[in-house]
Formats: sequence, structure tokens, C-alpha cells
Amino acid sequence: MDGERLDRVLAACVPELSRTRARVLLDIGGVFVDGRRVKVASRAVRTGQAIEAAVGGALTRATKELGRAARARDDAALPPFRVAFEDEDVVVVDKPAGLLAAPTAESDRGNLADLLARRPGAGRIWVVHRIDLHTSGLLVYARTAEANRVLAARFREHDVRREYVAVVAGAFPGDQARLDAPLGGRRAITHVAVEERFGDAATRIRCRLETGRTHQIRLHCMLAGHPVLGDPQHRTHPALPPPRLALHAEVLGFAHPRTGSAIEVRSPLPADLASWLERLRAAQR
Repeated sequence: MDGERLDRVLAACVPELSRTRARVLLDIGGVFVDGRRVKVASRAVRTGQAIEAAVGGALTRATKELGRAARARDDAALPPFRVAFEDEDVVVVDKPAGLLAAPTAESDRGNLADLLARRPGAGRIWVVHRIDLHTSGLLVYARTAEANRVLAARFREHDVRREYVAVVAGAFPGDQARLDAPLGGRRAITHVAVEERFGDAATRIRCRLETGRTHQIRLHCMLAGHPVLGDPQHRTHPALPPPRLALHAEVLGFAHPRTGSAIEVRSPLPADLASWLERLRAAQR
């Protein structure tokens, strides 16, 4: 295959890819040659090169056409986000469920960091932390390298206030709990306070992160025997299923990376979860 076009090589070697799908994957940024993202379908490959294709949800969601118009249609289909706070150093965003927080190996487009950076006059955006695709709520991005350095250090030191609202399966025991179970070999602690009970069907809880590991709340609740309702990885079958993962990042607080002043931002529960909770309440009457 030395000298062959990249799209032809992908179609020949990756069972999931036709030549057309290979071109779309290249267009959205899901192909790497020797570790570098490549988007040129006609690029000739050479013996000894390592070619990687990240085939997943981004390709499934993408418009099956090429070019700027197709990618613009992809962007238009994304759920809208709200900027909750912004200055020259940071931007705090209320992310909807269904929108990626940052680029992945599958694509460098269609994520919140990319959309923020493409606003007129926005400049570069640094990803400080992430929340899951299926989770809604608050996260902060840096607008300068120094702000990114300071905020990243604060997140590593867990010097940030992060509170989530979750609805879990079953009757969560007691009114408060400290979930302490290592994740990925690293210390992980979640503080839980019960806010509302729906009989034996479900419990609304507030989760405060003492640490911030990947999928921490979802994994801790699952290990406690009360998985978050709507979790695609730990499926439950409630009588009234939620419209999506019942997890929302409601409170984000941190010291401003330049001035040191306290910043606390709150996000109301999104309408889809709020209306579902009303149905849960009605079912208990």
C-alpha cells in the first residue's frame, strides 16, 4: 500500500469504514498518522507509518457528507449552551447533556471547547476539567495559559467546590453518607446528602466531590448499590425512566486565578429533569 491514498487504505483495513465513511472520519478529525491528526484524504501513505482510526459515536452522529457545509450542519444540530460567567481569564459554561466538553480522539469538532474558541474574538481556550457527555451543568475553561496553570493546580489539589444533583435508584439509606472507594487505584471520596425520596423507587441526592475522578459519582453510587438513573453504563429499569442521565453539575466555586476573589456559579436543574421529577412526585401521591 505504499503510495496509496489514505482514504483507500482506511477503507481497505478498517472493516467499519467504506471509502465514503473514511472521508467523513478524516473530515471530522478522527484519523492520525504517526500520532498527528490528518484530514487530507488524498495524502499518500508510506511504509512504516502508523495509521489510527478512532471510530465511534462522533462518526455516527456526523452528517454523512464532506466539507464546511456538512460540518456546519453538525454544529447546528448540537444542543445550545449558556455562558454563566466570563472575563478575560476564565469562562464558566452551563453545558447541556449531549454536548462533549472537549475534543476526543474521535473528533476535534462538535465539542464545547471548540465552539467557545470559534466565537468571534474568543481566542484560544484551555480545557481545565470535563464533565461527561450525558451530564449537564457547570464547568470552567481558561482563556490564558496562566489561568489554565493556576486552575489546573487547584483542581489537582481539590481546592474547588463542585456539587451535583443526582437521582439514584432505590431508597438511599440514611440522610448523609461518605462514599470512600478508590477509583483506578486513586483515592476518591464523594459526600452525599439526601434531598428528596420517592418511596422505594428513587432518591434525589446532592453529591459534593472531595476528589474528582472520572465518572466518580456514577461509579460510587453504583458501588453503593444505588446507580444513577439513566446511566447508560449501569442500566436500571425504573417505572418512570428519566429522559437521560439524571446527573447535573449544579454548583461550581473557585478562587479567581488572577485576582483570588471568590467565584461561585449555580445552574438551575434543566427543564427535562425538572419535569421528570414532577412526574416522579405525582406518582408517589
